[in-house]
Amino acid sequence: MNERRVWGIGLSTTAADGTVLDTWFPTPANGEAHDDEALTAQLAELVGEDSVRAVRRDLVTVETDLDAPVSSTPDAYLRLHALSHRLVAPNEVSLDGIFAHLPNVAWTNAGPVHPETAATRAAHLRQAGIQIQSLDKFPRLTDYVVPPGVRIGDASRVRLGAYLSPGTTVMHEGFVNFNAGTLGASMVEGRISQGVVVGDGSDIGGGASIMGTLSGGGTHRVSIGQRSLLGANAGIGISLGDDCVVEAGLYITAGSKVVLADAAPTADGTRPMVKAGELSGRDGLLWRRNSLTGAIEVLTRSGAGVTLNEILHA
Repeated sequence: MNERRVWGIGLSTTAADGTVLDTWFPTPANGEAHDDEALTAQLAELVGEDSVRAVRRDLVTVETDLDAPVSSTPDAYLRLHALSHRLVAPNEVSLDGIFAHLPNVAWTNAGPVHPETAATRAAHLRQAGIQIQSLDKFPRLTDYVVPPGVRIGDASRVRLGAYLSPGTTVMHEGFVNFNAGTLGASMVEGRISQGVVVGDGSDIGGGASIMGTLSGGGTHRVSIGQRSLLGANAGIGISLGDDCVVEAGLYITAGSKVVLADAAPTADGTRPMVKAGELSGRDGLLWRRNSLTGAIEVLTRSGAGVTLNEILHA
């Protein structure tokens, strides 16, 4: 079996103008496509027209090369499903061209609707009890995949394509983008941007932010190691290794000037200073701001980092 190929039997939704709005793959798998009579029969019962939403549902079988660029909307959805079903880890699948194949969709409690249909048939949708929940290219994860062993406080804050390992808790203010997520049991109360991975036992504090690569021009994919803590309202544009702590409210970018607080003083009595990017990915560091001078400081710390509540992450 070629593990760089993924396939799935799914149900696609197509608008009246021919726009494919989404495709749902209940059980995607690694390897090459083959028959699944039971799943095909189950999905065939759902094929047909939905006159209220002005869409039709069709049965599709899709197989894709994970190293090739995205070629269609069903292909894009298969890759996002592969991530959320944990068939492939973040940054291990090509998503080149994905935005061109993901139309903007009015996501409703009854399924996807073309935005123009949502505007012109608003009265019909309201009469049917259909409410628009968002206008976006990406749907929420839990409408397509329910990852086992995971807690999510607010489903609207986790996109399809997020990779959440068992034991992960995403609190109500936490956010996880597509092609990003956790590689073990983690507490997520802040924002995990596209391309970012968080190691086992780490804690992303409330309001904390991890810089991604979709905007801002950066190319470095930030990662956080195991047992590390990104304090409340803190932020990073560099990677953290294992057993690191970033003080609450401290934002660190690659260009931030950082004092090496536990290094020997220089000839003029000051501590040496480096750019934070030079320490990216190092283990066992404490990042803090000096309350008297305002300077960002880093010093080595011993022992393990944070310890999550085992009961909460069981």
